[in-house]
This record gives sequence, structure tokens and C-alpha cells, in this order.
Amino acid sequence: MLDQKLIRENPTSVEENLSLRGKIFNISSIHKLTVDKKEIDIEISNLQSESKKLSKLIGLEISKSQNKNSQELNELKNKGNKYRTKISEFEEKKRCLDNAIQKEILSLPNFPSKDAPIGRDENNNIQVKTWGDPLRKQNLKSHLEIGENLNLFDSIKTTKISKSRFITLIGDGARLERALINFMLDIHSANGYLELMPPALVNSESLQGSGQLPKFSSESFNCSNDDLWLSPTAEVPLTAYHKNEIIDSKLLPIKYVAYSPCFRREAGSYGKDTKGLIRLHQFNKVELYWFCDPSKSLEAHKNITSDAESILKKLNLPYRLVDICTGDLGFSASRTFDLEVWLPSSKCYREISSCSNCLDFQARRSSIRTKIDKKNQYIHTLNGSGLAIGRTMAAILENGQQLDGSVKIPDALVPYFGSNFIKTP
Repeated sequence: MLDQKLIRENPTSVEENLSLRGKIFNISSIHKLTVDKKEIDIEISNLQSESKKLSKLIGLEISKSQNKNSQELNELKNKGNKYRTKISEFEEKKRCLDNAIQKEILSLPNFPSKDAPIGRDENNNIQVKTWGDPLRKQNLKSHLEIGENLNLFDSIKTTKISKSRFITLIGDGARLERALINFMLDIHSANGYLELMPPALVNSESLQGSGQLPKFSSESFNCSNDDLWLSPTAEVPLTAYHKNEIIDSKLLPIKYVAYSPCFRREAGSYGKDTKGLIRLHQFNKVELYWFCDPSKSLEAHKNITSDAESILKKLNLPYRLVDICTGDLGFSASRTFDLEVWLPSSKCYREISSCSNCLDFQARRSSIRTKIDKKNQYIHTLNGSGLAIGRTMAAILENGQQLDGSVKIPDALVPYFGSNFIKTP
């Protein structure tokens, strides 16, 4: 959430920063609301000051007067009642303005970082580096073909259970998914992350705090009778875990890793990746999340990205690092590095992790602060997939495919999976 004071005092700067996202933002209405609120705050403060002075006069009059119902005393009391009535009226106006401001300000995205490349869409993203030797051969099978041939998952029968874009993992498919989850959790835990396993159902306030609501309500599954939603990512409950807290600066950075099932409607993506493991309504993910000192979040962003990269390196999966341009940034992100893994069958890289620095955007929405130099400051938050499990499985199946139809398991994963190969049943 953006700073109300900045919107009130420098609306032009706010519009200029937001316009870096590639479209025009007009904040004149919310600017007027913040100005009106400031004027009411001044009115309330002045009235309260006058009311206090009057209370002292009434106290003095009572102490020196023999007549508790004197005309002078009654006039002072009536004047005090008028002050209280006016204060109450202004406070009600302020509550209405606060609600209107909150509604509008929650729809404004984060400012793009000055270091992010300027651009309108994904075509303007910049490749920073590549790692590994991409597999480039003719007649390579897709992970869908490999999975069906090895009986690793089934989407057809799953439609009887739920609907399309859900999948049931079978045998070695389920074992590979479980192995990847445990492998990632162990690696990140050894690297200083504290493991959490949060609820899969989250309330509206939690989604609002991380930036999913109100903008992305159509992307999530809602249990309206209970004000609960199926979590689209562990980023949501991990942000909310410290909601309304002041965290001791000596504890920073706090680094969490969490496995969670994730649920997304994927509204607007119909016809894209409808088969296989790339774009499902339900998928598993290991999430990395940092709460850090505001002065250290730029370095933290490099570190969380490196931690996500380490999984791809240990699995020997070729990938590239992409610096996301201003027009392609997520709603809450100020700067994002995407990790894209190589999928041989489609001869391209596909996103497997987005590592974002949100600065104080989520902390302001969730009221998460720390005390620095005896002053409360909003903390900075960072998040990144470490990694998306289904897409990692797809990459392993495609990059590890053998001529005999089997799949070679990456060496680092063998102790978790229990075998060097997945072979035809």
C-alpha cells in the first residue's frame, strides 16, 4: 500500500512513478480525499484543544463557585457540549473518508524500482544470464507424453473427481513430487530458513495484506460462508503471520520456507497450457519469504534469488535469470527476477520462480513494523518460489528423458526418490 502522506503532498510524483508500469494512473480523486481528511484532522485537533481549555475553565469555575447551577457555569457546560457534538460529527466524517481512501488506495500497485528495466510487457524483459547446457535434440517428448507413458499422472480420470486442470499423481509421479518437496525444504532449511507449514485457507484480510485483494479476487477460490479463501501461494499466510506486529530489529532478517498447496482459477488463461503440469488450478510449491531491515532489502533480493537458483543448480536443470521490466511487474512487487527453466520439447525457457522485493508495500498493508533508531518503520518483505514443484517435475522429465523411454533422476535427488531412474512399468 502506498503512503497516504505522499499521495496528499506529492500526487504528481505518485502518478509519474505508477506510470512506469506502462499505463496512465489518475489519482486526483484519492488525492482530494487525503486533503479533505487532513483538513478534518486539523479541525478535530483544534476543537479538542479548545475543549480541553474549556474543561479547565469549568473546573476552576466549579471550585470557586458556591452555586453549581450558576448562569456562567451552565453557559460553559453548554459550550463544552457543543464542542463534543462537533468533534463527534467530524470524527464520523473522518471515518467515512478513511473507508473511501482505503478502498481506493488498496487498488494502487507498488512503485516500480528505479533499477528495473523500463518496458510495457514481457517482450521488454532483460535476460541477465543463463546457466547449464540446454538439451537440444530432435523428436524429444513433452513431459505430458513422458508422464503418460510412464503412468506418472492422470488428468482424464481426475475430471471425475473435480474438473479440468486438476491432476492425480500416480506411483513414481507421486513419489517424485514428494521427493522434490522434501529435497527443497531440506536444502533451504540448511541455508538458514525456518520451516513453517501454514493453513491452506486464509481470510480476506490476509489476502488484502499481501496484495491479492481486492484486485485479484477473480483469481482465487472463495468459501464465502466463512470469509475464507483457498490460498493462491504461501506468500499470503507468511505475510499475515506477523500482521499487526512490531518485530525486534535484532531478529532481522527473518527467513521462512514453507511448503503449501496453491489454488488459482487462472482466469483469462484458457487455451494456454491446458494439458500437463504447467498451469493447473491446484499445484504444490515451496515458498521462500524474508522480513528484513529496510536498508538491506536490495542485498536480500540478490540472496533470495540465489537461494532459489541453488535448487536448479543442484538438480542440474538449465535455466536463465530474467530482470522483469516495469510493465510486467506483479502488483505488489517493486523489482522482480524471474528464473526460467529450460523445457526441451518446446525449445524455450518457462518461469519456475519469481523472486520479488516488495519494499514496504505489503508491510504497510499488514501493519508490520520494526523499531530503528527508536522510531517505528515499516519492514521490507521479499518472496520467491523455491521452487514450483509441478514445473520442476516437468523439467526433470523432459531434461532427463532417455532413448529407452526412461527418465534419469538428478543425482542430488536420488537419496530422496530412492532410485536413479524412472522406468516403464
